[in-house]
Amino acid sequence: MYYFIVNYYGGSGNAKRTWDKVHFLLKKKNIEYKAYVTKRPGHACELAKRISSMEDNDIRLIVVGGDGTINEAINGITDFSRVRFGIIPTGSGNDFARGMGIPKDTEKALDLVLGANKGRKVDVGEVMTDDGAKRRFVISSGIGLDAIVCKKVSSSKRKKLLNLLKHGNLSYVFMTISSLFSMKTYKVKIKMMDDKTKDDEEVSYDDLIVFTAMNCSAEGGGVPMNPNALPDDGLLSICSISGIPKWKTFFLLPALCRGKHVGKKGFLLRDLEGVVFESEEPMVLHADGEYVGDVKRIEMFVMQDALNVLV
Repeated sequence: MYYFIVNYYGGSGNAKRTWDKVHFLLKKKNIEYKAYVTKRPGHACELAKRISSMEDNDIRLIVVGGDGTINEAINGITDFSRVRFGIIPTGSGNDFARGMGIPKDTEKALDLVLGANKGRKVDVGEVMTDDGAKRRFVISSGIGLDAIVCKKVSSSKRKKLLNLLKHGNLSYVFMTISSLFSMKTYKVKIKMMDDKTKDDEEVSYDDLIVFTAMNCSAEGGGVPMNPNALPDDGLLSICSISGIPKWKTFFLLPALCRGKHVGKKGFLLRDLEGVVFESEEPMVLHADGEYVGDVKRIEMFVMQDALNVLV
């Protein structure tokens, strides 16, 4: 059975028009399905929990929405082995759909979902905060500049306006530039668990600007933080920025947005099995662009091949 979770407010109302088209096409194709519309923040998580707990041996859970709705649904799934996951993208960023090769065209995306059988198994990241709370992610999770931007963008009037103008991803650019010069850098200790050496390496940063663990290659509406990241390699592909003045980072942003930052001074890109952060001051944390909280200790790990995506 196909179960659709629909966020009417994704992309400032674009999801409602998208769902109307999906609904029409499903009826035309005589596809049996059930649809659930989100009514409040966090509702997609509740719906996914209910759907994935149903007595159904063929649960195909499809999200009609953006990365935020996808993240909620991923965090609601109770048993990944029983669920095949699909996406009809409607958001302003659509980083996970892009990473999975899912087209923005509604009819093409639906055909992909309906035509997929076995699907593609991909990793799911998990971050645990100092209070023991856990949050899953499929795109990225991190601290620093990108997390601060996510925290601001979530309530930004500018983003809503740009969504209406079909340029929602520009809100990340505006917020990144303004946040870069106002933010405080972090003094943090990080334990990196390296897949190749099988050793834990502890490093300290006095001026950390960004530390992001990527599951897909891009976040923030298509910024390739780690161009080499793969969603099915069992690893977190990190990107950190430190050791350079913030003003210099500003001039490196165009290179970062084009994926030309690899090898440049101040950038560290590595593949890791896990990461542990510790800081004396609270760090702003995000997961898939969703603000998680301000925390002093973070652990990140990978649930390998956990999610079966209908592509």
